[in-house]
Amino acid sequence: MKGLILSGGKGTRLRPLTYTGAKQLVPVANKPVLFYAIEDLVESGVTDLGIVIGDTGDQIRAAVGDGAQFGARVTYIPQDAPLGLAHAVKIARPFLGDDPFILFLGDNFIRDGIVAQVEAFRQGGMNCQIILFKVPNPENLGVAVMNADGTVNRLVEKPKEFISDLALVGIYMFDRHIFEAIEQIKPSRRGELEITDAIQKLIETGRIVRPHILHGEWIDTGKRSDMLDANRLILETLAARMDGMADAQSQIAGHVVVERGAQIVESIIRGPAIIGANTRVERAFIGPFTAIDRDCIIRNAEIENSIVMEGCLISDVRDRITDSLIGRFVEIRQSPPKPRALRLLLGDHSQVGVL
Repeated sequence: MKGLILSGGKGTRLRPLTYTGAKQLVPVANKPVLFYAIEDLVESGVTDLGIVIGDTGDQIRAAVGDGAQFGARVTYIPQDAPLGLAHAVKIARPFLGDDPFILFLGDNFIRDGIVAQVEAFRQGGMNCQIILFKVPNPENLGVAVMNADGTVNRLVEKPKEFISDLALVGIYMFDRHIFEAIEQIKPSRRGELEITDAIQKLIETGRIVRPHILHGEWIDTGKRSDMLDANRLILETLAARMDGMADAQSQIAGHVVVERGAQIVESIIRGPAIIGANTRVERAFIGPFTAIDRDCIIRNAEIENSIVMEGCLISDVRDRITDSLIGRFVEIRQSPPKPRALRLLLGDHSQVGVL
């Protein structure tokens, strides 16, 4: 069995971060989201991986390399334009051959992994397995309508009326028949070859499509709030570890990871939290569910429930920073005080309130 990870796409919902970086490399608990997908596949025994890349392909290649750091072998598959998930599968045929494979969207996050799902697919009896998750907002997602025997009847994209609350998670398992199905579909209204259309074609041609209903945690990390939710989930699972240094004036409570070379000086850290390698926290408060990446300086500041990426400087900020996603090499400083003065040009009958 092989793995196919999709790491193209423009990540519009995470802009401005994704103007300059791949959305799959935004970190959760100081590890890129893409790495969790790779580790899930390797944990399930799938080590021959293809990664479909787009405009940010150079960044993906630099971060993942040949896959050896994960115990995997990686082949990169360029996609000239984002023409749909089924198109990505189609262009990966030379890599996939006739082997069964797992299609894994690189920005999907499942906390409990996919070992059980992969084992069920390996046991046979199906041509496709989809993973479903019960959601409160099915009108915003693709959903599956089930048959009484547990097979899938049909897939509907963003239904206007309630027909199912079982949403499609961005992880699929296929045998070689998916390629025949892709050849029989046409681009959708948005000009893409949709994987949901290909799976529907499998159903219509009598292939066996079975679901796995996920009862753990799943997050599609497409927005800031999703990233923070995933960060919370991972931080809750980390065991406390002190590989750096904390002075006697500092207080560390709860599950806190302090990486090698990090320094905690006259500061309070309340876990769960992680402080990256060679980061210095000085006279600061780091609150729960915060991930500070490597090579940062946090001085005279307070921050909680946030992700701070590598190389950042946050210094002398009076207000507490919360619920934030801060990109690489950002500087946040207190502005110098300015003389209080008002310069006004007001029309007739104006009303102005001044504090």
